Amino acid sequence: MRVPRLPRTRAGRRRTVQVAAALCTVALLPAVWVQLAGSGRVRDLADVPPEPVGVVFGAGLTDGRPSPYLAHRLDAAAALYRAGKVRVLLVTGDNSRTAYDEPGAMRTYLVAHGVPTGRVVVDDAGFDTWDSCSRAKRVFGVRRAVLVSQGFHFRRAVALCEAAGLDVYGVGVDEPHDVTWYAGGARELLAATKAALDAAVHPPPHFLGPADPHIAAALAPP
Repeated sequence: MRVPRLPRTRAGRRRTVQVAAALCTVALLPAVWVQLAGSGRVRDLADVPPEPVGVVFGAGLTDGRPSPYLAHRLDAAAALYRAGKVRVLLVTGDNSRTAYDEPGAMRTYLVAHGVPTGRVVVDDAGFDTWDSCSRAKRVFGVRRAVLVSQGFHFRRAVALCEAAGLDVYGVGVDEPHDVTWYAGGARELLAATKAALDAAVHPPPHFLGPADPHIAAALAPP
C-alpha cells in the first residue's frame, strides 16, 4: 500500500492545509449549530419557566432499573414536578423488546419517588432523540415543555425538539466529569451530524402510531 506523499511545492502544501481546514470546519458545523440552537434555552431548576409538560429522555437500564445517569435525570424531573414547574412528566425511551422496558422502569422510579401515577405518561417508542421529540409533538400533542437530560445531551435535545415544532427549555443534570461524561461528550460530536440531518429532513419517527390522549387528559381541569 502506497503512502500518499505531501506535495513538494509550497503552494501545493498550502492547498493541502486549506482543504484539510475546510473539511474540519464542515465537520464541526453540526456541533456548532447544536450549541447555538440550544444555548438560549438553558435553565436551572430555580429559574426555568413553568410549562405544562416535562420530557425525560432515556439513558439505559442496569438490571432492569434506571442506570445512574437516568436515575439522576428522573430525580431532577421529580424535583421539577414537586416545585410546580411541570404538571405532567413524559418519559420517553426504548421498549422495542419485551425484556427491555426503559420507559416503564422510568415510570416505576418516578412513582416510587412521589410523582402520582396519573402524572407520568409513557412513550415506549422514543428510540432516539429525534423520535422522542417528534412523537412528543405528533403523538402526544405536546407544544411546550421542559426537557431533562445531562448537560452534554440536552442542547441537542433542545435543538431537535425545537426543530420538531416544540417550544422548549432544557434543564441540565449535574454530573461528575468522569469517563462516562467525557464519552458522552465525544458521542455528541458524532450525533450532532445526524441531528442536523434530522432537523433539515424531518424524517418520520421509526414508529408513529395513533394519537395518544393521556397528556391531554392529565392536563384537563378536574
